[in-house]
Amino acid sequence: MGSLNHAAAIDEQAQVTVIIVPFPAQGHLNQMLQLSCLISSYSIPVHYVGSAVHNRQAQLRSNGLNPNDVAGIHFHDLPIPPFPSPPPNPNSSNKFPAQLQPAFDATLNLRQPLADFMRTLSEKHRRVVVIHDPLIASVVEDIVSIPNAESYAFNCLSGFFQVFFVHELMGKKCSLKSPKELPTVASCITKDLMRFIFSQNQALGYRKGDLYNTCRLLEAPFLDILESEEVAGNRKSWAIGPLIPATKFSSSEKKHNCLTWLDKQEPKSVMYVTFGTTTTLTDEEIEVLANGLEQSKHKFLWVLREADKGNVFDGEERREIQLPSGFVRRVDGVGLVVRDWAPQPEILAHESVGGFMSHCGWNSCIESITMGVPMAAWPMHSDQPTNAVFVTEILKMGLAVREWTNGGEEVEASTVENVVRRLMGGSEEGGRIRKRAEELAAVVRGAVEEGGASRLEFDSFIAHVTR
Repeated sequence: MGSLNHAAAIDEQAQVTVIIVPFPAQGHLNQMLQLSCLISSYSIPVHYVGSAVHNRQAQLRSNGLNPNDVAGIHFHDLPIPPFPSPPPNPNSSNKFPAQLQPAFDATLNLRQPLADFMRTLSEKHRRVVVIHDPLIASVVEDIVSIPNAESYAFNCLSGFFQVFFVHELMGKKCSLKSPKELPTVASCITKDLMRFIFSQNQALGYRKGDLYNTCRLLEAPFLDILESEEVAGNRKSWAIGPLIPATKFSSSEKKHNCLTWLDKQEPKSVMYVTFGTTTTLTDEEIEVLANGLEQSKHKFLWVLREADKGNVFDGEERREIQLPSGFVRRVDGVGLVVRDWAPQPEILAHESVGGFMSHCGWNSCIESITMGVPMAAWPMHSDQPTNAVFVTEILKMGLAVREWTNGGEEVEASTVENVVRRLMGGSEEGGRIRKRAEELAAVVRGAVEEGGASRLEFDSFIAHVTR
């Protein structure tokens, strides 16, 4: 990590430089790093700023990206006060990862050091472009005092979700009809986070435009609403996703043992199961999931970990989640349980993987769409219930494990077994969903290739900020 002055010297030849300001949760850090590598590929210097702990987390988990591309990004550790990092509570009434809130709050202290950094770069460049997560717009608000700087929001969420969320925040009824009733966002997060989101509203007004990690060919009707004068005013917007490379991955680093295991399985035979970095399952949910997977008789790769803490490097051992007695022995040769960090894009791109049981965070959804892997949707909190409806009812590339009615029904082992069999077996329904997933993958992969819809929009964004 070089000093700020050293990094500024490195790119002082450049007319335009970009500062990336991510929100400190894994799905956001990850997408912002993908965006950084994409911008850097246009020979524009990119500065990724955050606390030391979250920058380290982003780099350590930069799976699916070329290490040489990541090495080309300038990371800057800006100071924030120490923050509590409690363990997740699997039995809280609301599945939202409230243990991360102290990290979110502490991140707001980036405002002053970031203002100093923006001014330092503004003296060296014709234009400074700041791209921030909408959830922490206030740390960038001093940009209004820098004449040659401008900011853009990068949205790590689906257009479908944002249409409903924006209308909820505006207190207006959405004209868009959902195929299934959607919960309010307020009911899927904590009151503390809702307050935090509202606290960013004023600063969000300073941005010049919006970037979306989605594809217009997937979400045109929803992007049209987000770009309407009522919602966007006169701000510009660009749909530039998916950001994850749609290639077969190769790395000089040691191959993860789960990929070696997948190499030995038949094509499309394995159900990949994980609930991301912000969900800890209860003992009851683990038992239900284990029993359902075992009863399905289908092969599976299950990444079973506690949710992240605010500081994933605090030195405390993770609690090892207990599986039902004898489960690992009984499924030997059929299933593999992974307890550590696993390289999700590489897993989804593996030819042995034929299905993905997921919490339906947008990062997981867009990766699954890009790789053409049908989804079994088990949403837990935040935007996930809405994304699950998008994947199963609108894209029609998945099946619901958990229906979100009356706050989310409890899932039974028989439901897990049934969905796995329907998705992974040779049924007509499973074949239809698989074909649909493969068609969508072809669409979004084409969109990011030269001349494709998303690539053209990104070229347009680069032309705009380097004008």
